[in-house]
Amino acid sequence: MLDKKTKQRVISRFKVHDTDTGSPQVQIAILTEEIKQLADHLKKHKHDHSSRRGLLKKVDNRRKLIKYLQKEDNKAFVDISKKLNLKISKKLIEEEKIEEELRRQEDLELLAKENRKIEKENKKLKKEKESENE
Repeated sequence: MLDKKTKQRVISRFKVHDTDTGSPQVQIAILTEEIKQLADHLKKHKHDHSSRRGLLKKVDNRRKLIKYLQKEDNKAFVDISKKLNLKISKKLIEEEKIEEELRRQEDLELLAKENRKIEKENKKLKKEKESENE
């Protein structure tokens, strides 16, 4: 659990507007701080399974918020992932790039297919014109 000063510092750093305390960016930043604290705690107390369970819940909650933010506001997602240096965000960005590249390849294949179709039709029309001229 974060103390008040730390929480206020995190909120002031990641707030979207003056009265912001609950935007996804702020929630992700607060969860990240809590995760860091719990990870340090678990390094000292390896057998504290209830804290480990809490850590996993926080990580899952943060992952869901990150996915939501990526879907709703990709620019803010990239910004906060860089500020917090999140590994999961880097992975999501990589996956998004791969998906975009696959979409581009599919589009190029469709365009090539359409071009071949048009070329066939043009050849057919040329042959018809030539046969009419003869």
